[in-house]
Amino acid sequence: MNAVNDRKHQYVVIMAGGVGSRFWPESREKLPKQFLDILNCGRTLLQSTYDRFAEFIDPAHIFVVTGTGYVQLVLDQLPQMPEKQIIVEPIRRNTAPCIAYAAFKLHEMDHHASMIVAPSDHHITETNLFVDALQHALEFAAHSNTLVTLGITPTRPHTGYGYIQFDEELSRNGMYKVKTFTEKPSFEIAQTFLKFGDFLWNSGIFIWSAKSIIDAFRTLQPDIYEVFHEGKDAYNTPREHEFIIQAYMQTRNISIDYAIMEHARNVYVIPANFGWSDLGNWSSLWEKHDKDSAGNAVSGSNVMVYESDNCMIRASGDKLVIVQGLSDYCIIDTREVLLICRMEDEQKIREMNHDVLQRYGNRYA
Repeated sequence: MNAVNDRKHQYVVIMAGGVGSRFWPESREKLPKQFLDILNCGRTLLQSTYDRFAEFIDPAHIFVVTGTGYVQLVLDQLPQMPEKQIIVEPIRRNTAPCIAYAAFKLHEMDHHASMIVAPSDHHITETNLFVDALQHALEFAAHSNTLVTLGITPTRPHTGYGYIQFDEELSRNGMYKVKTFTEKPSFEIAQTFLKFGDFLWNSGIFIWSAKSIIDAFRTLQPDIYEVFHEGKDAYNTPREHEFIIQAYMQTRNISIDYAIMEHARNVYVIPANFGWSDLGNWSSLWEKHDKDSAGNAVSGSNVMVYESDNCMIRASGDKLVIVQGLSDYCIIDTREVLLICRMEDEQKIREMNHDVLQRYGNRYA
């Protein structure tokens, strides 16, 4: 199959069903972060993600996976996307079931389908390098039974990312065989990884043929495979919706890393550097944000800062916000909620959000 024909079989699946609880209080259950213009660039994270892929993938081959409650948001933000390209999850079951569903659906549409699976909330500054890496991976995945991921060359011992160790001696076309996956390590372990030089950040962006990932589910997670294989004749028909409701009731909540990537023996990684950031929390946004001379990342039309440094300050509306004498704090002011939290404790924001939900219901969560 030549490159032109390959492009006819290339698809993208954008995962946009999360709640973004670590970006609370801006990210809320009714309007999660992927539907927000977190970067103040005039486009939401979902729209920016779509724009990147639309540069080299046929728009008719771009799919968005999201929850029932977010379908209208997707249609509003991507009016060019037909509703049939929205893959609707009835309940959240993490990334493995979501990817299995999308792979079976695409495989029934196109037995030669190769697919990129990507989150909707990443920030990428070097789009050309990003596209080059993905096109290389797609070409490789289309002609081999491999599971490919993009690994980011680490710049510091980051404890918020997973790490991929690769075998420098086992390479194919600029891709390296993966040895290990490590979930978010301690600072000391992350320092060791950087010294070794054969570790990359796990971007959570995957490339494979639909057949290869289905085969991986068959071998490594046969229960998930069986659940979605049962709907073989229902995909892309009016019966798909009812089948998926039943399928999701039967399947487990598990990530693709735990279900497949950590166990498969045919995983390859492309070391890349395209200005990537997983916008997973406020500190990751602070890192990418423009800052004043004291390191404060300020967003809002009426904010005054005194004797403060390295703070993330966001103010909504016309309210005047004055910050004095704080170092390394998150100050997030929304219409209904004001959050003031030490940056080093921001991992507690998800817990705070849960407590707010328990105490006040959905009013502030």
